[in-house]
Amino acid sequence: MRDDGQGEPCPYTTRCAITVRVRRSALTWAWVMEYDLRMKLLLAPVPQSVEITGGWHTLSRDRTIVLFGEAASAAWLQARGLRDAIERYAGVRWDVRAASGLAEREAVVASIDHKIAKREGYHLTIGEERIGIVARDGAGLAHGFATLTQLVRQFGRRLPRLHIEDHPDFPNRGVMLDISRDKVPTMATLYGLVDMLAEWKVNQFQLYMEHTFAYDRHRAVWKDASPITGEEVMALDAYCRERYIDLVPNQNSFGHMERWLTKPAYRDLAEVPEGVSLPHRKMLLVRPEKFSTALNPLDRRSIALIEGLYAELLPHFSSKDMNVGCDETWELGQGRSKRACKTRGTGGVYVDFLLKIHKLCEQHGRNMQFWGDIVMQHPELIGEIPRDVTALEWGYEADHPFDADTKAFRKAGLPYYVCPGAGGWISLIGRTDNAMANIRGATTSGRKHGAAGVLNTEWGDGGHMQPLPVAYLGFLYGASMSWSPRASAEMNVPGALSLHAFDDPSGVTGRAAYDLGNAYQTCGARSRNGTLLAQLYFLPLENDWPMQRVRAGGFEDTSAELAATGARIDAARMRRHDAQQIADEYACAVEMADVGAVIGAAKYARVNGAGVTKLRAAYKRAAKRLDAIVPEYERLWLARNRPGGMRDSVWRIASMASQLRKAAG
Repeated sequence: MRDDGQGEPCPYTTRCAITVRVRRSALTWAWVMEYDLRMKLLLAPVPQSVEITGGWHTLSRDRTIVLFGEAASAAWLQARGLRDAIERYAGVRWDVRAASGLAEREAVVASIDHKIAKREGYHLTIGEERIGIVARDGAGLAHGFATLTQLVRQFGRRLPRLHIEDHPDFPNRGVMLDISRDKVPTMATLYGLVDMLAEWKVNQFQLYMEHTFAYDRHRAVWKDASPITGEEVMALDAYCRERYIDLVPNQNSFGHMERWLTKPAYRDLAEVPEGVSLPHRKMLLVRPEKFSTALNPLDRRSIALIEGLYAELLPHFSSKDMNVGCDETWELGQGRSKRACKTRGTGGVYVDFLLKIHKLCEQHGRNMQFWGDIVMQHPELIGEIPRDVTALEWGYEADHPFDADTKAFRKAGLPYYVCPGAGGWISLIGRTDNAMANIRGATTSGRKHGAAGVLNTEWGDGGHMQPLPVAYLGFLYGASMSWSPRASAEMNVPGALSLHAFDDPSGVTGRAAYDLGNAYQTCGARSRNGTLLAQLYFLPLENDWPMQRVRAGGFEDTSAELAATGARIDAARMRRHDAQQIADEYACAVEMADVGAVIGAAKYARVNGAGVTKLRAAYKRAAKRLDAIVPEYERLWLARNRPGGMRDSVWRIASMASQLRKAAG
């Protein structure tokens, strides 16, 4: 304390000093509280701007959610979802109604203001008395309700007072799910996934199809696949529209046609009817060894086939977009188009067929999307592609050159999406670090170079062995990074995943799922397009790849990591209706990954001179475990998916078990 020089404290300066200290303390405390609360907010996507205004808003009983004007028709479904969330997580029951003026019981007021600058943008204010959501359009209003729903899920009845101003950085934010590699989900599974994606502000959904639509004229192709029907597509399309999601048709139309070209009625349309042995599959356990994947682009019947498919498929979709695929045309130029490819160039023949497909899309009033991997090999031909076509720049590794490739599309003036991967396929339990780096690289480059959108993909290569929840991490992180790449750079992914994917407020499930997705790294050897734990299922036992890169004791450490982390999920307390299903799915996936580690350990031991007796014992134990896995694998499959394709997927497990029994003598 200061004094006035007479030995007595100066009353004025004393009061002043105390006041200053109190104010500083209050300001510091308020700042600390605001920072702490900001760090604790678990929102997915992360909003562009959050201001913590201080204090709390308590959700009292018998209040009302009011929709003004246009909001009544634009967001009734979302308002009802908020009402249900408040009842579930806060324990109070509210009504939803439309109104033209304020009343005392109104707690949440939602309206549309077209003056808000950004499409799909919204403002959310949690004040002392009321909560307000104002949006530019119906989609923005839905996003505001989604954010408020997440806050209720996290905080329950007592919400932090705050102000959020939010909008997307990418106008198109999509998810693609492969339904052609054996697994075709039930409608209940698809509806549940759409609900989740809508809350994460995804506005485009694609179901990747090769042979799994029930084409009336092509029953021989899908008769054992339990396909999705036209009526089901229309129902899903309407379900998506209500949630501001565009269901985009996706039918591969050039490569990846093996399920068609193996049938006698279509074999003559193949580039190589007798089939080819692809280099990347020579070492794998596949059947048959040779097969055809690509249509002959010079045969008029090929484009006639595609024309017929579009005519039957597209009327079931309301979307103005269409993904025609056309990726990985591996054998192009090796068969019937060989001479033309020498004259025109392989890239030129490819583009010529692509332009024919483009005309079909125009005839149906659709904007064409196509996978850009082939034209990226022939960048001089990008200029031949019409500017109303969207290229899909895909790549699924952390080091994929999105920056260089997006520059090429931008230079050519061709609209494009960046397309990373959720990372579940050929992994069993995920590839967390790789998936996140891949998504981060795609969205960062896409934002820098003007990408029109993001399409986050989950494939089913290798029998679609991974359960759907393994993809939740990639879907959630991808949704956030496609909404706000800068704001989402430091997001608490395990926490948000636990709360908004698994409905586990403790954070245990999200952290365990996150860690399981990194368990594959423990053995010391990394691989591309999957994890070694899953890839070992497809390799002959005598194949020693890549044991030279595995560290001593690596597979044993992996087994220990799998056991410890898997036990955390089993002990978690999720509030989802399918909580036990998820726990069982992860338990089965962990068991399969552990058998992969056991197989790897045996291979490593053989390479390093282990005796036959020891190896036979290990093979025998692994075979017994695989035999025990099969019935549980089938049960879990049928809980979310249709039966078609299950037999083919199980064959891969049974084939490895057979190998192990043979090796065990």
